[in-house]
Amino acid sequence: MAPSPAPVAHVADLQRLIIRDPGRPRVTWYGDDGERVELSGAVLHNWINKTVNLLVEEFDAAPGTRVVLDLPPHWRAIVWGLAAWRTGATLVLLPDAPASGAVEREEEAGARALLGLAHDADVVVTSRPAAWAGTHAPVVAVPLPALARRFDGDLPAGAIDAGSAVMTYGDQIGWVEEVDPDAAALEPEAVLHGELVTWASRLGDDVAPGSRDLVQEGDASRLLRRTLQVLAVDGSVVVLSPALTTALAQDPERLSRLRTSERVDL
Repeated sequence: MAPSPAPVAHVADLQRLIIRDPGRPRVTWYGDDGERVELSGAVLHNWINKTVNLLVEEFDAAPGTRVVLDLPPHWRAIVWGLAAWRTGATLVLLPDAPASGAVEREEEAGARALLGLAHDADVVVTSRPAAWAGTHAPVVAVPLPALARRFDGDLPAGAIDAGSAVMTYGDQIGWVEEVDPDAAALEPEAVLHGELVTWASRLGDDVAPGSRDLVQEGDASRLLRRTLQVLAVDGSVVVLSPALTTALAQDPERLSRLRTSERVDL
């Protein structure tokens, strides 16, 4: 009988946990059009390591580094979020859109928010690099299609195309600074690195060890929190895009078939 896994305190512990059973699915993603991507423990571990190496080698990512994550709820947001935390950096998420009926006012407020974030950012990880043009923030452009090998669109000067760049980095972490448990892990929510797993576990839903959970979240913060909560207890997640979540809410039979085919527990 295999010994019980040690408690997870940080992403490094999480990586050791998910490769105990390397072939087991850990993150399964369904996109807007039903596109399905499955990351086993070994594959997720590999993606995190490559992304960590890019962040460290290109941006000296370490405790105190501010990584702005401008990605929708998506499997790539999970990878980049976990990788940023693995370096000990602070993950900065975009504020919620203002509750206003005037579209122009919302766009102006959004532009001001980007400028403010860019001023203090060491790197911006985004699927919409054009929105950050002119902010002078270092940009990593992330393509969202599963098979994309490059970003399909114009890039600001100096931007890194994650579609082609990530795969050039090593499968094992070359070097990373030790994580400071008292350093900020997440903003604007005030979460420290030493509190990440506890923060995730306080989400409210009970998660059984080893369970396979359906995750339908509308923002990156909730997605990361829920995924960390489940993976930390040796579970796995089936993540639906917001558009697919909306569609399946109107089609209970299709949702039931998906839950059955993916053997979802919760």
